Amino acid sequence: MKHAEQMLRDDALAGKVIVVTGGGSGLGKSMTSYFLKLGARVAITSRNLKKLETTAQELMQETGGDCYAVACDVRNIDEVEAMHIQVLENYGAVDVLVNNAAGNFIAPTERLSSNAFDTILDIVLKGTKNCTLTFGKHWIKTKQKKTNVLNVVTTYAFTGSGYVVPSACAKAGVLAMTRSLAVEWAKYGMRFNAVAPGPFPTKGAWDRLLPAPIKRKFDPKKRIPIGRVGEHQELSNLVAYIISDFGAYLNGEVITIDGGEWLKGAGQFNNLEQVKKTMWDLLELAIRRKNS
Repeated sequence: MKHAEQMLRDDALAGKVIVVTGGGSGLGKSMTSYFLKLGARVAITSRNLKKLETTAQELMQETGGDCYAVACDVRNIDEVEAMHIQVLENYGAVDVLVNNAAGNFIAPTERLSSNAFDTILDIVLKGTKNCTLTFGKHWIKTKQKKTNVLNVVTTYAFTGSGYVVPSACAKAGVLAMTRSLAVEWAKYGMRFNAVAPGPFPTKGAWDRLLPAPIKRKFDPKKRIPIGRVGEHQELSNLVAYIISDFGAYLNGEVITIDGGEWLKGAGQFNNLEQVKKTMWDLLELAIRRKNS
């Protein structure tokens, strides 16, 4: 058995309906693929419907599962509620919510506008709140049991980190929400847990977050005691276990999966103190070009 192989048996999520925000690419897409292979039906959401539909078709062909694409900007409560209704109309019920949608800027905080700061808070913290309350209130109203919410946070949610202050603030809020609702809403049959991944490279977000000049100067693998970055299947294995019935006794927990990175040096991006002002100017320009 190798670390990047599938862990659970094929029917581990059979009969479950799962919603994955930010499911059109990156880690959301990888997790969705595994959920489908384990027998779940999965609705994926993001703002780009065309991209979602392409991903859904690709994953259904790959896995033989049932994947449903629904456009939704998690920052907008009206869109979240409309997405929820669409998923219910398509699948009848939802058992699991995976709050994976996120955004981030790597920059000195003094360079960030108020709007840039708010954008991250709105996607990560407000978006997670919008989805959690929408789904949770429905589960309470319908008295549906054995439901759970899995939130994707980061290790700097509990350590803090320079140069990603909006994300650190937002993820810390999500972690507090996870632990708070794990206690308050357990009586309704809900579980709340979180995972805190270290570096798991993704094609789009990874390039935007760590452009080539930074990657050459600050190799993430050098910060990780086991000497490598994570494989997507490793994170998918962990998340699938947590949301499955095998994880029924897990509640209010955050599980770190980072190869020991945060223990070696808390504050995932603190070493960016070594980046000079002129390099920040070049990096900002490179990131803007990639985003446009």
